[in-house]
Amino acid sequence: MTKLTDMQLVLLSTAASREDGSLLPPAESIGTRADRIRRAVGALLKVGLATEFIVTEKPRSWRQADDILYGVRISDDGRSFIDGATAQAMPPTSTATPPRASSKISEVIALLQRDNGASIIEIMETTGWLSHTTRAALTGLRKKGHDLGKRSADGVTRYSIKVVA
Repeated sequence: MTKLTDMQLVLLSTAASREDGSLLPPAESIGTRADRIRRAVGALLKVGLATEFIVTEKPRSWRQADDILYGVRISDDGRSFIDGATAQAMPPTSTATPPRASSKISEVIALLQRDNGASIIEIMETTGWLSHTTRAALTGLRKKGHDLGKRSADGVTRYSIKVVA
């Protein structure tokens, strides 16, 4: 199985949720480092998880040849990869690896186990992490076997972990 960076995974998963499958413009959580984004997109094209297509808007383009703008969209292989990665990232809660008691991730788990869970902002305030680090931590919890839930309340996305009795 192909190993992807967090940025490549975010690009693919964002594209999979878009109607046109476009990788660009990138999700805000990635930031604005154009050089890193270009390398990530190039690597996805190289392994066949993304394909080029003609676009008309500059923000959706990744390169230009003559007067033609080319965007990048997720390929069928990319969708299959994301579907497989999502399924692997969500094993049953009973296999979850417990964190050290005094770690920041244990604080995050405590926030997520509250009745109404926690928002990204609440986790950031508690840990001092940036948003991309916070999202990566949530992904890490999924990979370790925690059953994360997500819901929107009053326009704020709240995450929670099901508590195992």
